[in-house]
Amino acid sequence: MSAADLSGHWTGIFSYPHGLPATGFEATLFDGAGTLTGHVVEPRHDGTGVVEALIDGRRDGARVRFAKSYDGQDQDYDLVRYEGEVDADGVEITGRWEIPGVWAATFIMIRERGLTVDTATDATATVER
Repeated sequence: MSAADLSGHWTGIFSYPHGLPATGFEATLFDGAGTLTGHVVEPRHDGTGVVEALIDGRRDGARVRFAKSYDGQDQDYDLVRYEGEVDADGVEITGRWEIPGVWAATFIMIRERGLTVDTATDATATVER
C-alpha cells in the first residue's frame, strides 16, 4: 500500500468535544488520481442502529480533505468536513473534523490489517498495534 492511493477499507474513530464518548466507524474509500469518494457506516447517536454517509473530497500528497454527507432521510445529521494527513505508509489518516460553527474534534482512520481501535477509552482514542 502506498500513500499515493488511499482506496480500500478503513476503520476509524472520531472523538467529540465536551468529554462525550468517541464513536467508531467503517469507511470504504476510492481514490481516483487524488479525487476521493466513498461510503461511511457509523452507529446512530441515539443507539438505534446505523447511519450511512457519502464521502467526496481530495487528496493532495499527504493532505486529505473531504466532506461527509449523510443520507437525505437522516435530517438529524449535518454535513461534516474532514481535514487530515496520511502517514508515509498510507495506512493511517489523522486530523480534525468539523460541523462549521457547531462541533469540532479529532479523528483517526486505519486500513492495515491487524490494527484495532479501542473505543472503550475516552474521546482521546487509543490505537492498539
